[in-house]
Amino acid sequence: MHNPSPRNVLLIAGIISIGTVGIAILTPAARHAGGQQQSEADWKPVAEALGKSGQLQAGGVFRVAMPRTDLNVKVQGVDVKAGFALGSYAAFKKMGKDAMVMGDLVLLDEEVQDVMARLLAKGIAVTALHNHLNEMSPHVMYMHYSGRGDAVQLATSLREALSASATPLGQGPAAGGAAGGGPEIDQKQVEAALGRTGRVNNGVLQVSVARVERITENGMELLPAMGVNTALNFQPTGNGKAAITGDFVLIGREVNAVARTLREHGIQVTAVHNHALGDNPRLFYMHFWANDDAVKLARGLRAALDLTNRKKAEQGSK
Repeated sequence: MHNPSPRNVLLIAGIISIGTVGIAILTPAARHAGGQQQSEADWKPVAEALGKSGQLQAGGVFRVAMPRTDLNVKVQGVDVKAGFALGSYAAFKKMGKDAMVMGDLVLLDEEVQDVMARLLAKGIAVTALHNHLNEMSPHVMYMHYSGRGDAVQLATSLREALSASATPLGQGPAAGGAAGGGPEIDQKQVEAALGRTGRVNNGVLQVSVARVERITENGMELLPAMGVNTALNFQPTGNGKAAITGDFVLIGREVNAVARTLREHGIQVTAVHNHALGDNPRLFYMHFWANDDAVKLARGLRAALDLTNRKKAEQGSK
């Protein structure tokens, strides 16, 4: 057998070394791509620990919706649906051997302190506590949180914290189309005015708009399913009208321009605040409310959207 010369040995060693470096460089990207190939079965232990099933979203985010269907809440006299303004959730994402979880909990005033105490005791950070809407009866607060560690343990800790509230877990009703017999809006006209398409979830038209920037939290990319998209929700209230709520995801220089534009179109600004502690760029969330002609309100929301650094609408939408 021919023995390689010293020069060839060095060359071979160099190739092996380069290949090893290449693997090290590609591993994070491969992990990210691998997230796309996960199945919901991979997250079954997490769902079982939390006591609520979820859905695997783009980028490997496992999102669990926990709407407060137990509450009957009015906002300025409108009975609001759970999927319209009462949507607790948890978003899990793999981080090497560990995982991170972040989300938002809808809580009655009397539930806040016990839930917070249990989250903090388990090492889950509370990153914000505030209102989203005004003139709510009963009054509810919104608690944002973030944690990192073993995914099943995070889910177990979250469930223990939620046991201090009446948040329904277990299997809830499946999401579907417009609720039968309720008021409706002209979805096509609303979408045309917005320049965006949405989906109907239990009678609520939900539209999501991503920002252009890459958004990170302590160096980790936050994906759309983790709550960093502008959310626009329409709940029909009769005669072509709709109540609207949601939040604009903004950077600092956009805040006041968007607030002025919303108010000029008859849309109330009900809260401005952060949801996270270490996001980059620094994001501000502007919540809003109105109850008026749905198409008119869609035009107002579109005017505000045009002031933000949002991604272009998909082909087929204006």
